[in-house]
Amino acid sequence: MQPVLTTQTGGRRIRGILASGSAEYPLVTVITAVFNGRQHLAQCIESVMGQGYPNLEHVIIDGGSSDGTLDVLRTYEDRIAFWQSEPDTGVYDAWNKGLLLAKGEWIAFLGADDAYLPNAVAAYMDLARNNADADYLSSQIEWLHPSGQSRTMGGPWRWPLFRRRMCSAHVGSMHSKRLFDLYGRFDPSYRITGDYEFLLRSRAALRAAFLPMVTVSMRSGGVSDSTLALREASRAKIQTGGLLRRIALFDLGVGILKYRLRSLLRFTLRGAG
Repeated sequence: MQPVLTTQTGGRRIRGILASGSAEYPLVTVITAVFNGRQHLAQCIESVMGQGYPNLEHVIIDGGSSDGTLDVLRTYEDRIAFWQSEPDTGVYDAWNKGLLLAKGEWIAFLGADDAYLPNAVAAYMDLARNNADADYLSSQIEWLHPSGQSRTMGGPWRWPLFRRRMCSAHVGSMHSKRLFDLYGRFDPSYRITGDYEFLLRSRAALRAAFLPMVTVSMRSGGVSDSTLALREASRAKIQTGGLLRRIALFDLGVGILKYRLRSLLRFTLRGAG
């Protein structure tokens, strides 16, 4: 007989301690989805806690972990705005739960195995003040691959390029709450590229600003670094972005070829080592 999994919650809100914002320092909500992510979760939480930005809340949605993740959440009970643990259907289901709980004027999504660099949130909010019409802020990230390779990724959002590929780094982004009011939440039928599909909805109308600095250290690998992600992105380009099917399929073929060449290079380098 399978055990009955119940919803568990915790954090400052449970005790009536609510975050708020001000005209000078808008409230920022950081949403983290986690499932059996005990190994790196504490580093993620510490990176949010250490930002020094005065109006910041961290909402963590756990998918029913069994590896000690909840022990980490309870350790930071006094610093996390709210955490919830229950089964979900994937990261976008978890993010949607987080969006319903988010109180911030600006919302970011930080992976459980990723970490903000110091003063990242303050830099985003300086960018927002200087670009009052922007609904989407993006930056550069440090991308760390399990092979040991690293590189800087992320560039300015520009529609002609974005409709062909994800040129901005989602983990290095901030979203105005207005975006979700206008375009809804994430489509959970996407397992890997729902963040890309969401930003395609506004097409050329998206108002964006770019921060030319590294704000996040991101561990890569898994399904996000796969041909499955490329195929999902192709579907989003056609169905949501309105890209011609033949162009999307051409992009898909080029992407798969590049992926296989990168994989071959990594295999060759490991063999040489």
